[in-house]
Amino acid sequence: MLNITSLLFRLVVLLLFNGFTVVGIAQTAPFEIPLWPKGAPGFENRRNEPEQAKDYWVRHINNPSITVYLPPKEKATGAAVVICPGGGHRELVFNAEGRQPAQYLNSLGVAAFVLKYRLAREENSPYSLEKHPGEDAYRAMRLVRSKANEFGIDPNRLGMLGFSAGGDVVGMVAYAPGKGLIDAPDPIDRLDGKPAFQMLIYPGPLGLPKTVPADAPPAFLLVANDDLWCSEVVVLLLQRYRAAKVPVEAHILSQGKHAFNMGDRSDLKSINTWPQRMADWLTDNHFLEPSTSR
Repeated sequence: MLNITSLLFRLVVLLLFNGFTVVGIAQTAPFEIPLWPKGAPGFENRRNEPEQAKDYWVRHINNPSITVYLPPKEKATGAAVVICPGGGHRELVFNAEGRQPAQYLNSLGVAAFVLKYRLAREENSPYSLEKHPGEDAYRAMRLVRSKANEFGIDPNRLGMLGFSAGGDVVGMVAYAPGKGLIDAPDPIDRLDGKPAFQMLIYPGPLGLPKTVPADAPPAFLLVANDDLWCSEVVVLLLQRYRAAKVPVEAHILSQGKHAFNMGDRSDLKSINTWPQRMADWLTDNHFLEPSTSR
């Protein structure tokens, strides 16, 4: 009979043979944290209702949360991003617009936090589009900042990434005052909820501000020209950023239509490689560097 030491040795050898390290597994295994310990305010009685998940989507989110993806410590830059997947506010494209971009950001040394926000357009939803997704986004940003030391991140280099309807959600916090409530009973709600930067991929129109405020976060925008609705959003947002003299970079690819996710399933080279444009922008704008080195 094999003893415990022998079994562990064989397990380590097997993992190493397949290109893993024990330390790497411990550092990168994702885990989920509810935004509120007792459930979302006013909806605490729904927090134990199970989510629905199938194939690429997640629905019926009543206990909003972040799923944490941390890069290996030796690769971590201290930068972090809250990711808002799309799905038309009816579902979340969690795998292709949540987990996959999180893993890509981890490869750059960026900590990633995938937000499961409440879905106002899901059938029989009790949630308001004007209130609850933004409430979840603010809470996610503040929750991550409250755990900056635990996650090994710089709270001043916490940004957001939104796809499609997730871009709506990012816009709900990017252009509004982010300061927390000084007298809030929960200390997390006293923290700043505004992102230091934002990245919007074929964003929806609901987060488009009439004007971009001077304190708006620097923006990276990317869309396909034949995505007629969302390309118009990007053009308008670019114009408003330029009018406000806030740093912005925009990429309008000639083809690709909507919902190309991280680009790996497309036959178009420009779509295949679009995440590199985002990585270049993060590098060029020094978000991957400690603040003290700027």
